[in-house]
Amino acid sequence: MRKLIRRLFLLGLVGLVVAGLWFYRDYKAFSDAPMPLDGHEVVVDVSMGTSFNQIVRQLTQAGATNAPREYWRLLATELGVIRTLRAGEYLLEPGMTPRQLLTRMAKGKVILHQFTIVEGWTFRELRLALSKAEKLKQTLSGLSDQDIMARVGKPGQHPEGRFLPETYSFVRGQQDIDILKRAFSAMEETLLKEWGQRAQDSPLTSPEDLLILASIVEKETGRADDRGPIAGVFSRRLKIGMRLQTDPTVIYGLGSSFNGNLTRRHLETDGPYNSYTRAGLPPTPIALPGKEAIAAAARPAPGDALYFVAKGDGASHFSATLGEHNEAVRRYQLQ
Repeated sequence: MRKLIRRLFLLGLVGLVVAGLWFYRDYKAFSDAPMPLDGHEVVVDVSMGTSFNQIVRQLTQAGATNAPREYWRLLATELGVIRTLRAGEYLLEPGMTPRQLLTRMAKGKVILHQFTIVEGWTFRELRLALSKAEKLKQTLSGLSDQDIMARVGKPGQHPEGRFLPETYSFVRGQQDIDILKRAFSAMEETLLKEWGQRAQDSPLTSPEDLLILASIVEKETGRADDRGPIAGVFSRRLKIGMRLQTDPTVIYGLGSSFNGNLTRRHLETDGPYNSYTRAGLPPTPIALPGKEAIAAAARPAPGDALYFVAKGDGASHFSATLGEHNEAVRRYQLQ
């Protein structure tokens, strides 16, 4: 009887060892082998407050795992992350292992989306683009421009031109106002930097003037290398008290009533943004200028040109006299 018991014990012990070895090999195969994604990327969105079991259920429903929940819990315990997995949107890529995924989730390496503010947009166009950004949490609907500026932290300030055109990264569920706050800060930083590096003979008297002129340069420029010369034309006009006579300011002043056809009557009707009837800069920027336009307005290209006309290919022709300019108009536009 003792021999039988000893044999049974040894057999049981061997069985436990074999079972343990099998379990360890199976667990290692799970933790360090690619998840069954069939060569496709999968996105899993983990909400705030989601439990560990619910996360595993999401992975199973997404087709990212068919392993027992206990394997996932054991792996999370081994990594020490079972209580530190962060909410967010995660990209599961072909070849990714469960170990890599849990490590990524513990570090909060979520998917970053991008929102681009385009040079030359008006604030109205920026608001429209933000409202269509599905990954952003919408909080601005129904608010006035003044309400939005108050939320940005600048109550009473006109919003036009105040947000730097760039591409901003964000995570799913981030608020639209966060993009505006970052773009506003980026614009203020850029303005102060360029104002400190402005040309010594600049006719501009403040960073506000720089922003306004840069917005005009942005709207008038069809080709990047024309920004400096166009800024030079407007700077020289400001120095001698000559009116800027630029169509974009008139169009901006017309607002939603502009139908795409700028007429002589528009140019002759006085208003705060009509640079044909009033000297100096308009009262506010007319668009969102990019860094290049701001730099050009701060340090215009040298020269003697006081006029320019679009050549039809994106570039501009520059003239020093009205006679030369009229001839360029006939050559490039009237014909």
